[in-house]
Amino acid sequence: MIPPSAARTAAARRLSRRSRRAKERRFLAEGPQAVREAAAAVAHGTAALAELFVTEEAADRHPGIVAAADEAGAVLHLTPEDTLTGIAQTVTPQGMVGVCRFLDRPFDGIVASRPRLVAVLAHVRDPGNAGTVLRCADAAGADAVVFTDSSVDVYNPKAVRASVGSLFHLPVAVGVLAAEAVTALREAGVRVLAADGAGPRDLDAELDDGGLAPPTAWMFGNEAWGLPEETRALADEVVRVPIHGRAESLNLATAAAVCLYSSARAQRAPGGCRSVTSSS
Repeated sequence: MIPPSAARTAAARRLSRRSRRAKERRFLAEGPQAVREAAAAVAHGTAALAELFVTEEAADRHPGIVAAADEAGAVLHLTPEDTLTGIAQTVTPQGMVGVCRFLDRPFDGIVASRPRLVAVLAHVRDPGNAGTVLRCADAAGADAVVFTDSSVDVYNPKAVRASVGSLFHLPVAVGVLAAEAVTALREAGVRVLAADGAGPRDLDAELDDGGLAPPTAWMFGNEAWGLPEETRALADEVVRVPIHGRAESLNLATAAAVCLYSSARAQRAPGGCRSVTSSS
């Protein structure tokens, strides 16, 4: 490992800006967990991790991660603590910051793969929520996550952190128009459901009637005002998560987890579109 040059440090620091990320098609991943997943990930035949800035203390604490980064072909920079703090976006960085290549895939390719469970983020503006929904989709075994053109940048540092490495696990498409996403998914045999607290259809009823067993895409909307009427109108059904207690509502990430896991369970049951013994 070599100390980072001033030019490399400055280039990494500039990736905090969306415009710079888009121009360079690179983003930052902070902390051992994210760097570990980045080192293991391959996007479009290329290792996702391009550079690793790591303090001496962190390198001693996580030799396996450093070795994996080296094996992935990343340039390793032994970085002073104050320099790494200047690159990181958190107040107390964990001694590692990776510079990663963009991972997103063409939406057409995702549709052509005949996905069975998809999360579509439409009008989701909070990066923490976006990353958490992506993590929920990964945990539920979704085949892909789609960010529409009106949603937050998936490479926002807060979104990357909130995904806790899940960004590196499943296909992600970005900048897709909601109407185009719905049309293409429906033509691929995917039923499109809009999650909305005021939806006329109850999630429990969907489960009971077998409506979640076929290939399904869930659309999730803005944290404060949900999905606009024109976006809800695109869906095959608008579904609400039932509130059995006295809570006024569920937050976005919790509702997404309930919806995605409901679909995952239905698809793995006898008669669902996935094998009972396989999540692939």
